[in-house]
Amino acid sequence: MHQIRSCWLCVFVVATLTGSARASEPPDPASLTIEKIFESPDFVGDSVSARWSKEGAGYLTLDSSLAVSGGRDIVLHDAHSGEARVLVSAARLVTSGESAPLAIDDYAFSDDQTLVLIYTNSKRVWRANTRGDYWILDIASHELRKLGGDAAPATLMFAKISPTARHVAYVRENNLYAEDLVTRQITALTTSGNRHIINGAFDWVYEEELGLRDGFAWSPDGTALAYWQIDTTGVPEFTLVNNTNGLYPQLNQFAYPKVGQQNSACRVGSVAVDGGPTRWLDVPGDPREHYIARLSWTPDSRHMLLQQLNRRQNTNRVLLADAGSAQVTPVLTEQDDAWIDVNDEFHWLDQGRRFTWISDRDGWRHVYVARLAGGDVKLATPGNYDVVQLLHVDEQEQALYFQASPDNPTQRYLYRINMDGTSFERLTPADQSGWHQYQISPNGRWAIHQASAADSPPVTELVALQQHTTRRVLADNAKLRKRFGELKIAPAEFFRVEIEPDVRLDAWCLKPPDFDPAKKYPLLVYVYGEPAGQTVVDRWSGRNWLWHLMLSQRGYVVMSFDNRGTPAPRGRVWRKAMFHKLGILGPADQAAALEKVLAARPYLDSQRVGIWGWSGGGSSSLHAIFKYPELYQTAMAIAPVPNRRYYDTIYEERYMGLPGDNPEGYQLGSAINFAHQLQGNLLLVHGTGDDNCHYQGTEALMNELVRLNKPFTMMAYPDRSHSISEGTNTTRHLRELLTRFLTENLPPHDK
Repeated sequence: MHQIRSCWLCVFVVATLTGSARASEPPDPASLTIEKIFESPDFVGDSVSARWSKEGAGYLTLDSSLAVSGGRDIVLHDAHSGEARVLVSAARLVTSGESAPLAIDDYAFSDDQTLVLIYTNSKRVWRANTRGDYWILDIASHELRKLGGDAAPATLMFAKISPTARHVAYVRENNLYAEDLVTRQITALTTSGNRHIINGAFDWVYEEELGLRDGFAWSPDGTALAYWQIDTTGVPEFTLVNNTNGLYPQLNQFAYPKVGQQNSACRVGSVAVDGGPTRWLDVPGDPREHYIARLSWTPDSRHMLLQQLNRRQNTNRVLLADAGSAQVTPVLTEQDDAWIDVNDEFHWLDQGRRFTWISDRDGWRHVYVARLAGGDVKLATPGNYDVVQLLHVDEQEQALYFQASPDNPTQRYLYRINMDGTSFERLTPADQSGWHQYQISPNGRWAIHQASAADSPPVTELVALQQHTTRRVLADNAKLRKRFGELKIAPAEFFRVEIEPDVRLDAWCLKPPDFDPAKKYPLLVYVYGEPAGQTVVDRWSGRNWLWHLMLSQRGYVVMSFDNRGTPAPRGRVWRKAMFHKLGILGPADQAAALEKVLAARPYLDSQRVGIWGWSGGGSSSLHAIFKYPELYQTAMAIAPVPNRRYYDTIYEERYMGLPGDNPEGYQLGSAINFAHQLQGNLLLVHGTGDDNCHYQGTEALMNELVRLNKPFTMMAYPDRSHSISEGTNTTRHLRELLTRFLTENLPPHDK
């Protein structure tokens, strides 16, 4: 029940009007308010959106055009000299009959750099804007034309230029097409697409839980495409009701397999670029009881490599499929007593004879090198630390570059190691702490480096990678840093709480800027607590962090704890301690940490403790106030899942097993079963159009609380999604609602 992918990034924040200055008084630059955080430009930082050119000697940006008002140019910046050159002028993107250029939502160059594909007029499909219009521009001739023939506006998805630059393939209305850029002929590569059959894209649960949207791939030689086909026939459908968009309700039905229900069937095939029958791969196993989670072509275009998960997701089989015969051969099998994470850090080596593989089979998340012919895999990153992410492979130098933090799980740094496991070194300078992110150039010489910390807004720079020397600053955020420096705040405290022998939880604490240890302060705990997110991170978190700082200015102590099972780089045992214990271990760890800090910090008022969270954090907040009423007096649960049986198959069954495997876990891990223990103040907030964590679950909890005659407060936002962000003034209204509830039920004044 993570929110928008990748997950914990979807934690949202609130603010309060309580204690704001009178209208006649000038605004206090040292104090935070809702308006300053959410509606003013005061704390909006500069960001750098760049991508490396194919060879890695420069990087590309979208810059405001000097020639065409409102347009943007695609600009190439030479990494060494800093020289900027316009590759595609906005003037070249003005279509016939129009005065304004195309608005660029995304773009891609052909491999030979002769064509550029422009994505525009994009529309949201569940999480992302993946449906829109595509235009192709010939850079030499300046010819610009729209793809898709007579297709209706904003109906194409995932368009990609072929490696030969002769074709573009795309999905339209659940079918896969190839368009010849010379003859302009459009060939339907599939015709079976309908409401239940999806070619080249995915259903809701594959997209949400396996991170799959784009469901096809060109062969390296450009002669064929491999694609997924999803069949949702027989999958139970969920219905969202929109009561506010017209005189009568509008219904939106979509396949959504809840725990234990039937999944979609999935298969993979390949088809020639000029059409013809699809050759379906002979993948073993029931297609409804397995997931094909990843697909890639081998460099020679003769084979495909698949990752196949069983339904319990404790086995990942790497299968080599012959594109000609459709036969598959096992290459590698990864198994775990808990669950397996899909491998996304995949790099071909030795002209396709070897590849990188990620595993925590030795207790730590490490990079291995596997052979396509099978056999043992070789450990490349030995040591008692987790590789957070493999960022770059330099095959010529036989070196790996990756993100890790062996000594502090709240931070991130760049490391380098030889593929034979020698010469392990940190490249991020030793005098730089906090959180460091890198986009490394394809040639390994350069990187776009962003550094930040909890109390330090990000700075983005171009560095020469080997020496980590700054060549130029791309965004210093000087205005934001100055404005942040004017605030009256206390620095964040990062610490650990030992809840039992050898079990220490990472935590942070924000105190009022005029903190007096002789006083008593209310405590607000911010929680997520599930495997999709980590909250205790020493990085700039924008509005989330600012809201917590605002609360500290108004007399609250704010803390957060990362319980066992959250994805901190602390080894396999830590990360997979949650297995079969979602909603059980996390809340217990959180309560134990709370007891410890209450005992160790006499300035905390044990009678004024609150907790809040969103999505998985909303569920954790329910568990806290239901299971530990003696510890928590107030809880704010946003978009929770009160009953684990109401959530989707892939997420829940990965961590909890099938219902028959773990009936007690599903019972104890569902907060609704403990609603009878509610004693404190509870606020429930949910969007009725939430396709992820359904409003249905909160309604079931409301019914249970009513049956038990338990008082609570409820706010439903009509037709808002999981982010509760759509519509005019929604964000401010929600933040003020949450803050009023907190102020009224957990007053910040000293007793």
